[in-house]
Amino acid sequence: MGDLFRSQEMTLCQLFLQAEAAYACVSELGELGLVQFRDLKPDTNAFQRKFVNEIRRCDEMERKLRYLEKEIRKDGIPILDTGDNPEAPNPREMVDLEATLEKLENELREVNAYAESLKKNFLELTELKHILRKTQTFFEEALHDQHMTEEAVGLMTTRRMGMMAGGVRQLAFDC
Repeated sequence: MGDLFRSQEMTLCQLFLQAEAAYACVSELGELGLVQFRDLKPDTNAFQRKFVNEIRRCDEMERKLRYLEKEIRKDGIPILDTGDNPEAPNPREMVDLEATLEKLENELREVNAYAESLKKNFLELTELKHILRKTQTFFEEALHDQHMTEEAVGLMTTRRMGMMAGGVRQLAFDC
C-alpha cells in the first residue's frame, strides 16, 4: 500500500473515464492506495450526483457490516484481522454481497428478538416460581397451625370428657 505523507511529492491531476470503465479504474486505484480523490463540485447536492444510488447502497452495506461487527464483538467472538485490504468486488458481486448482508442482518435481528423474548419469559417464569414457593410455604404453615389447633381442641375435649366422666362417677357414688 502506498504512502500519503505531506512531505511526499504529489501531483494534482484530473482523470476522464468512460462510465463503463469508471468502477474498475477507481477500484484499482483505490486498492493501490496511491490516490487521493477530491470533490470538484462540493456545492452539488447529493441528489444531483450521477452515482448517488450506488453510494447509498454502499453506505447501507457499510451500516450493516458495522451492525454485524458490533453484535459479533458483543458476543465475544474473536474476529480474525489479516491486515490485508480486500479487493473491491465487481458490480455483479456487489448485488450478491448486498443480498447476503441483508439476509444476515435480518437473521441476527430475528435471533436478538427471540433471545429478548426468551429472557423475558424466563424472568416471568422465575418470578412465578418464587411466588408459588412462597404460597406453598404459607399454606403449609397454615395447615400446620390448623393441625396444632385441632390437636389442642382434641386435648381440651378429652380433658373435659375426663372431667365430665369423673363428675358423673362422683354423682353415681353420691347417690
